[in-house]
Amino acid sequence: MKQNKPTYLVFALLILASALYRVWDNRPLGFAPQIAMALFAGAVIRDRKFSFLVPLISMLISDAIYEVLFRNGLSDIKGFYSGQWLNYALFTSITFIGFAINNKKIASIFVGSLAGVAFFFIASNFAVWIGGGWDINNLPYPKTFSGLMTCYAEAVPFLKGSLYATLAFGAVFFGGYAFFTRKSLVKAKA
Repeated sequence: MKQNKPTYLVFALLILASALYRVWDNRPLGFAPQIAMALFAGAVIRDRKFSFLVPLISMLISDAIYEVLFRNGLSDIKGFYSGQWLNYALFTSITFIGFAINNKKIASIFVGSLAGVAFFFIASNFAVWIGGGWDINNLPYPKTFSGLMTCYAEAVPFLKGSLYATLAFGAVFFGGYAFFTRKSLVKAKA
């Protein structure tokens, strides 16, 4: 992918739109574009440093918006909190999965999407459990195998939302990229 001013503008708009969507009030649990964005950035952007920045900047913008809303009493969700660095590390890791995706093959995009969602679900909920996170009854998860399984079970609604969001946003990102890439190739040949 050639990196030029229009390309950077498209990615800037993608980052902003994804950040704003993430803070949308009453969106379904876990239904956010950041996993799909990390996979897409890893698969499409040749400049690896920039590919890591795309999902991270989007997260930072949305977390800043959450923080402003929280401090003004407009949201119950804090933007910045302890342990947040883990989400940033996980999204960076998902970008690595994107490196393995062949963006010209739907099966590769699909498998990469499943891998990204599964990785985030397993790693983030393990971190909640090991870090002393609280269950739906506001009690810490027991440090037992049963406690870990309870943590995973209670996170299934987020898993479903993440899977649907990653597939939907991935279709938009990769599909839009394929469409515009094909369109520009046709123009170049003409």
